[in-house]
Amino acid sequence: MMGEKAFMGDYVQIHRVILNPGERAPQVPDDTKKVPLEMFVKGFLVDTEAVLGQEVTIRTVIDRKITGKLVAINPQFTHDFARPQPELLTVGQEVRKKIKRGDLNG
Repeated sequence: MMGEKAFMGDYVQIHRVILNPGERAPQVPDDTKKVPLEMFVKGFLVDTEAVLGQEVTIRTVIDRKITGKLVAINPQFTHDFARPQPELLTVGQEVRKKIKRGDLNG
């Protein structure tokens, strides 16, 4: 939410445009050329304090300093590994059975 403040040392996420559409490499697909190359990075706020939307500097966990627009304070992880694939759910059990029987060739 706008107006929310982050303070030095808070874990935050920034956004930065690396290349604008006209700067993209000529060999990338046409639909890719139409959008900017963007970067989202998480790290610890170096500035004394900042609000969402403000240009800030962060220090990443590998000790790099990067600047960008503050887009999240205490960002959550939103990735997952999608739905389980039925074909893969039993692979471990099948391999264990084959090992137990000594049948590793097929």
